[in-house]
Amino acid sequence: MNTAGKLSVYGAALALVAGGGWAIGTAAGPFTSEAGSLGTKDTGHGDHHHTTAGETAPDQPAGLSSSKDGYTLSPASATLTPRTTNEFSFRITGPDGKPVTGFDVEHEKRMHLIVVRRDTAGFQHVHPAMAADGTWTVPLAVADPGSYRAFADFAPTGGRATTLGVDLAAAGDFQPVAYPPSRVAEVAGYQVRLDGDLTPGHTAKVTATVTKDGREITDLQPYLGAYGHLVALRDGDLAYLHVHPDGSPGDGATRPGPDVTFRAEVPSAGTYRLFLDFQHEGTVHTAEFTVSTVSDSDTGTTEPHPQSASSHPEPSDDGHGGHG
Repeated sequence: MNTAGKLSVYGAALALVAGGGWAIGTAAGPFTSEAGSLGTKDTGHGDHHHTTAGETAPDQPAGLSSSKDGYTLSPASATLTPRTTNEFSFRITGPDGKPVTGFDVEHEKRMHLIVVRRDTAGFQHVHPAMAADGTWTVPLAVADPGSYRAFADFAPTGGRATTLGVDLAAAGDFQPVAYPPSRVAEVAGYQVRLDGDLTPGHTAKVTATVTKDGREITDLQPYLGAYGHLVALRDGDLAYLHVHPDGSPGDGATRPGPDVTFRAEVPSAGTYRLFLDFQHEGTVHTAEFTVSTVSDSDTGTTEPHPQSASSHPEPSDDGHGGHG
């Protein structure tokens, strides 16, 4: 759009885009089951949950449906008020139709909630708190109107890790944001460079290098059990992928920077928005990249996008974090 449109008009267009994106994603084939790759089968945390022998391939990537394998993501309300703090609540119901109250701890949390606008603006990674009746609640603020996607990333006790998604609407006029290719992000004086190509059907090494004022950062702090968390969203349908880096803090071999390396595999050609959370000096930062499966090295694109990063102090572990 050249001018701001009404949310209802944009929402209708998004429904068509999402439907077409799902069809494209399904036609391209399911994500593979290799542990630790961006293509891990509907696990949410690729390096910890992977397909075992005898399991059938999923019919679609993670996060494209609000229901899967009998589990359903049900928000108390599907609307948000922009520029204010909303108390966002939801439940996960199980195959018996009752709210699930048992969840495994994955990277120090029982629930990871990702919220992002459909144009991939306003990325948030937060951690709700659960009440005894299975209701999850978290303070959630969105800066601008638009159609948002919320991803609940969890592992029910006794079940496999699952990611479910649901759309949320924040009413008002808005202008969608376009993100050009970018492999360098600036955030709070840090520069993060992403090296390595995303090659469909092949596992590739993707490395984020963190510097500040020209100095390599070699004392990154563990955040949720890792030196980095990488979320990838496929352009068009927002297929959700979440992986963690090689090694673990304290394993005697993994260095706390400046490099954080992931083993990434994507199933289809296209453009992916990548969001890297890392922690330094008590603050969690989020670096954002836009990478195509066609090598960006040919384009020479290295300039950071002006809206490509965010940072915030890491809150206490009370279930109401800012990012995570």
